[in-house]
Amino acid sequence: MTIPIALTIAGSDSSGGAGIQADLKTFAALGVYGASAITALTAQNTHSVSGICLVPPEFVTAQIEAVFGDLDVKAVKIGMVAQIATIDAIAAALARWPGPDVVLDPVMIATSGDRLLPADAVGLLRAKLIPRARLITPNLPEAAALLDEPVASDEATIVKQGRRLLAMGCPLVLIKGGHGEGSESIDYLISDSEIIALSAPRLAGRNTHGTGCSLSSAIAAGLARGEAIEAAVRDAKAFVSAAIAAADRLGVGHGHGPVHHFHRHY
Repeated sequence: MTIPIALTIAGSDSSGGAGIQADLKTFAALGVYGASAITALTAQNTHSVSGICLVPPEFVTAQIEAVFGDLDVKAVKIGMVAQIATIDAIAAALARWPGPDVVLDPVMIATSGDRLLPADAVGLLRAKLIPRARLITPNLPEAAALLDEPVASDEATIVKQGRRLLAMGCPLVLIKGGHGEGSESIDYLISDSEIIALSAPRLAGRNTHGTGCSLSSAIAAGLARGEAIEAAVRDAKAFVSAAIAAADRLGVGHGHGPVHHFHRHY
């Protein structure tokens, strides 16, 4: 049996709920072999991020090269990129290894509110990584930050922002509605030709640590398995919604706890 392989390029979460750890758990839960390239080490828990140690960009490059030089990577998920030099390193590595589908989660702020990407790096994220992605997955505040606009509060504005993000060079944008209001959490999958609204009940509870990481890595897992993009997004949303619904069963930490990545298994 040949198992599909996905690579996550992201930061490490010492508490295990987000970042590299969430990505690898998601890949495993969805039947995909996960490889990783770590961009930063964080000292964090369910309450806050207390420290960040940046991995030297040349070592980020070395990790990516080691993986691509040996493994048949079908999809790449990019999360926390941490600094300008690392963005350059990732973009250059992807240029050397074209082929796998790239899902970019433009991580800027942690669930706890701590900033994970310097403000002066946002422009390079737009210029260097968004054009290399097949899909980007910003939440409502991230979409606004990428565009230097207020956070969208209605469907028409969300769609307009999605169109502006497409103009940065990616063919597909998924604007996530988890930060919105109302009984339904609606994500919008936007391309030049189509707008698909993906709705799920908005779930009460505070155990949502790692939700964005898990969604983007679940999409990458679907693409690694050969799914069409819409199917991968729909399956990923269903997976994460169920992981949020089951999160209270874990009882991890005393703040914003993690979602339950292995809800299908126990």
